[in-house]
Amino acid sequence: MRTNRIRTTALAATALVAALSLTACGGNEGTKSAGPAPAATTESTAPQTPQTSETTAPPAETASTPAQGKHAGGNGDKGTHSGTETATQASSTARTTCTTANTTVTVTKVTRPINHLLLTLKNTGSGLCDAYYAPHLGFDGAQSVFPILKDSKPQAVVTLAPGEEAYAGIGLSGEPGQGKLYKSKNLSVFFAKKNGSTYDTPAKLKLPAETYWDDNGFVTYWQSDRANALMY
Repeated sequence: MRTNRIRTTALAATALVAALSLTACGGNEGTKSAGPAPAATTESTAPQTPQTSETTAPPAETASTPAQGKHAGGNGDKGTHSGTETATQASSTARTTCTTANTTVTVTKVTRPINHLLLTLKNTGSGLCDAYYAPHLGFDGAQSVFPILKDSKPQAVVTLAPGEEAYAGIGLSGEPGQGKLYKSKNLSVFFAKKNGSTYDTPAKLKLPAETYWDDNGFVTYWQSDRANALMY
């Protein structure tokens, strides 16, 4: 009996050692096949935080826009170029009064209306000029100023850019037989100042052949349109 008990105990011990050996071996294989825990498990459970650069960086167009006044801090060449452009712009927009110094004046005879001449004033200067009031006319050596037609006054002073023209119509006479006719060959055109007085130096023109006028004639204010100058 004692021998059987010892044998049974030995067999049980052997079986226990074998079981433990199998368990240890199986545990090692399970750990190897599972591998490290995937990173996705951690990412799926933790809230994602947006990157700071995505939430605070300015839009691309704002970041690439040059700073205003960049030439102000540039080199001397850029500063000089900018100053030249400014001076040129100022010269092109400078305003003065239209005079013989910055204009040319021509006189032509028109077919309609009858007994009319047309004065054309052209800005030959480099800036704007204002044609104030009406031209003051003197036929040959006439002592009095030719009458100015008040009803022809425009709503605003005519301003001419370089190359632009203004017009004034000259009605040479009134109704036939109402006044004494005078024949003239030359015409003096005096320019008006802003205050209404005139410059001393007139533009001197040659009149069309057979030009007659009387004291009932008139000259219009300067107009921006040719038709307006000849409508009276």
